[in-house]
Amino acid sequence: MASLKGKVAVVTGASRGIGREIALKLGKQGASVVVNYTKSAEEAKKIVASINEDGSKAIAVQADLGKVADVRRLFQETDKAFGRLDILINNAGIFWTKPILEATEEEYDQMFAVNTKGQFFALQEAAKRMADGGRIINLSTGATELYFPASSIYGGSKSALEYFSKVAAKELGARKITVNTISPGFTDTDMLSDPQLKTVGVQSSPLGRLGTPKDIADVVAFMVSEEAGWITGDKIQVGGGVAM
Repeated sequence: MASLKGKVAVVTGASRGIGREIALKLGKQGASVVVNYTKSAEEAKKIVASINEDGSKAIAVQADLGKVADVRRLFQETDKAFGRLDILINNAGIFWTKPILEATEEEYDQMFAVNTKGQFFALQEAAKRMADGGRIINLSTGATELYFPASSIYGGSKSALEYFSKVAAKELGARKITVNTISPGFTDTDMLSDPQLKTVGVQSSPLGRLGTPKDIADVVAFMVSEEAGWITGDKIQVGGGVAM
């Protein structure tokens, strides 16, 4: 794949897990990276240091994606640091399971604030600034196709994000900006802490293992490359063959 030298990428939720691996991958390919985090300042600083050591540029920006003012500040800081934007990786998200009968209004609002509202306004801010030919990747989940019990709020919040991608691809296509969804399957991160879910993930994949953050980052790296310029409005399942 071609180098990302000269490109500027914002990766939300980049201090750990999939976001961390994506930020490091894009940095290794030459992109300048804005490492967004909510609470993990020390982890974000380590990622910035690693990207800088590899010869690219990076900054860490604290912003809670559940707050629209923070989302806007994230992109303002990107403007100040780099003066342009070419790539948005809308990765930040929260996850838990709760049966419909037990879910509270507060839990519903928190999930949708981060996974849906925050992602929408990040998409909006990126669209205002992004150079023609840019790339937007929204990270969803394979759960939107599996319909697990107790996953209604999480899956619903991510389903909305998938719809945003479809519409944004049409609205931004005239500027040659591609917008796609990547849906990780069972991936070995802090979010997948339930041993039972891990077992299901291993047993469900023909490859007999969980996914890794690197598996997802490798696909993201292709999707933001020049070679992926003919792909837009699509949802790519990255789940190791788990039936969807």
